[in-house]
Amino acid sequence: MQSTVTEIAPDTFRISAFNPDYGIQFNQFLVRDAEPFLMHTGLKRMFPTTLAAVRTLIDPATLRWIGYSHFEPDECGALNEWSAVAPRVQALSGFVGAMVMLQDYADRPGKTLADGEVLPLGRHRLRYLATPHVPHGWDAGFFFDETEGTLLGKTASWRGRARRSNSAARVRSRTTCRTRRGRGRRWRGSQRSRRERSR
Repeated sequence: MQSTVTEIAPDTFRISAFNPDYGIQFNQFLVRDAEPFLMHTGLKRMFPTTLAAVRTLIDPATLRWIGYSHFEPDECGALNEWSAVAPRVQALSGFVGAMVMLQDYADRPGKTLADGEVLPLGRHRLRYLATPHVPHGWDAGFFFDETEGTLLGKTASWRGRARRSNSAARVRSRTTCRTRRGRGRRWRGSQRSRRERSR
């Protein structure tokens, strides 16, 4: 199995690998900066494939942060494998994810982020957005790169001119996206949920 690496924004890379056992393509995202950030580790069994792809972009030992949208094997199954390779790496999660899953699973203590908290990587600034039950469990969340206007989520990346003041309209509401050649998905705005509209 091999990964395909695509630069989707300046120093932001999508790492994609098709797993024939599942018939699914898995994606991770790497932000290359003074403190490199990896969004999703992939499955534990796919760790050698992901590691080889990351090695083409950075020295894996310098990886500083790991984020994930929610706690499942394809998002963070190889978390502890990364801890063995990168001596300073820490996983990032919101309060619920840290309390219920991360503190028990991770070999190394993680960092708990508040909703809206900004994580400076160097040139890039990532804002953590807690989004319970979007895309999955109550621990779900996204990372929004305020520098490049890139939203890092489960298996897709939206890119565009989102207003930084509202952090991509909080992502909690439904989003309208369109595909842009070679760029993943482009963020086009948000709509209020039915519940909000009925108020």
